[in-house]
Amino acid sequence: MRVDVWSDVVCPWCYIGKRRFERGLDLLREQGADPGIEVVYRSFQLDPGAPVDDPVPVREAYAAKFGGAARAEAILDHVTRTAAEEGIEFRMDIAVRANTLLAHRALHFARLGDSDSQGRLKQHLLAAYFTEGRNIADPAVVEDCAVTAGLDAAALREWLAGGGGSTEVAADIAEAGRREITAVPSFVIDDRFTIPGAQDSATFATILGRMLAR
Repeated sequence: MRVDVWSDVVCPWCYIGKRRFERGLDLLREQGADPGIEVVYRSFQLDPGAPVDDPVPVREAYAAKFGGAARAEAILDHVTRTAAEEGIEFRMDIAVRANTLLAHRALHFARLGDSDSQGRLKQHLLAAYFTEGRNIADPAVVEDCAVTAGLDAAALREWLAGGGGSTEVAADIAEAGRREITAVPSFVIDDRFTIPGAQDSATFATILGRMLAR
């Protein structure tokens, strides 16, 4: 079974959904199932116009987008509490909103490696943004995340310098449009069935278990 996950690195529900999905797989294993699932992360940009060179504090970005500081704080407090329930620390007080194109390109580079490389890089990029307050539009930050994920820094730099990943990111975004995916995360199972949103772990386990049984 293959699951294609459309998500963005600055999407709080994508991080929460990733954790819940992984726990859903753990539930299947506890039930004696061997999921044997290939997970592929596909590109989606919630804010393609976000700055590349001059990131802004997330609180300011949310206030501008959602109609003021009070509303922004309410949204950020809610996702922070929800993340904590899943064992994830959100530090939205230090997070900076930045363009995710470079991160997505790097994630496509990671797919060239072993099957787990992309998932490891995805995790480090999410942690860099949500917990560490790092600018994930900064090539040095992306490279550091890649090295931590076990990837070759020199090969990544050369690949990105040659435009690697640009076509793949555009193709992912176009495919999301073709599938009418307008919100993330979205989990597409074997190109046939879509699970929208950050469902709870039990729901993921139930749906995946039924698909595996077919």
